[in-house]
Amino acid sequence: MELLIEQQRRVLNLVLNRPEKRNALTFEMSAAIVQAVEQAQSGNDVGVILISAVGPVFCAGMDLDEAVSIDSDALAMVHDQLFTIGLRSHKPIVVAVNGAALGGGLGLVTQGHIAIGSNGAAFGLTEVNVGLWPFMIFRALEAALGARRSLELSLTGRLFTAEEALEWGLLHKVSTPSELLDQARGLAADLAKASPQAIELGLKYMHSTRNKTAEEAGAIARELRSIAMNSADFKEGYQAFKLKRRPRWPSMPPGFYDGSARSGSGVVGKGQTESSTGK
Repeated sequence: MELLIEQQRRVLNLVLNRPEKRNALTFEMSAAIVQAVEQAQSGNDVGVILISAVGPVFCAGMDLDEAVSIDSDALAMVHDQLFTIGLRSHKPIVVAVNGAALGGGLGLVTQGHIAIGSNGAAFGLTEVNVGLWPFMIFRALEAALGARRSLELSLTGRLFTAEEALEWGLLHKVSTPSELLDQARGLAADLAKASPQAIELGLKYMHSTRNKTAEEAGAIARELRSIAMNSADFKEGYQAFKLKRRPRWPSMPPGFYDGSARSGSGVVGKGQTESSTGK
């Protein structure tokens, strides 16, 4: 199966599962990731999305064997959706980069609101080496690394290290391969315990203030902060702070604190786009 989907408490795990093909992205894999992220936006059952991969390579990019035989417009459309999920998701996306992330694989890394990488991982925009240009992922990389560095990487197709990615701000942390997934899962679990309303309002602020003037961004900030400060979550947070206890956020889904919130798993293979199913 090309994509594994499993929900644990409020963490939705999306696992690239084509290690024999270096986790190269097919049309169906790309569409399934987009669908899973979009479905996760409704309701509070999912609080965090964690993207990881099976095998020694995170993602080698687009499946070129498929790309030469598939409708290019349809492929471009699904890639445009895939490489903008970070701009559209109101649920935090965490990416665990266990190995090489090349081309579209690097584009997937840029969709993470938080990205952790293995200290042996390599990164690169290698499209120029096969006569292409990273059209669909350039904007996301430019937002992460800046225009000049993104242009240089696109022109040269050179690889760079996890340490460079950390220095440039593409990665937020570098870990050993043996600790990477545990650290990413721990981070995702911690985020999933935070106030759902505060997280959603914060990401809504980030998305809605892009390309806005200072005055427009200030107006949005005032509006969203007023919502937050008049919410039941803020009242609970204040009481928990005063009483030195852990908060129990009213915006959490039913059953979260008594352990009955749903968990589920699913798999997505060629021609399938299943979402998680409850157990």
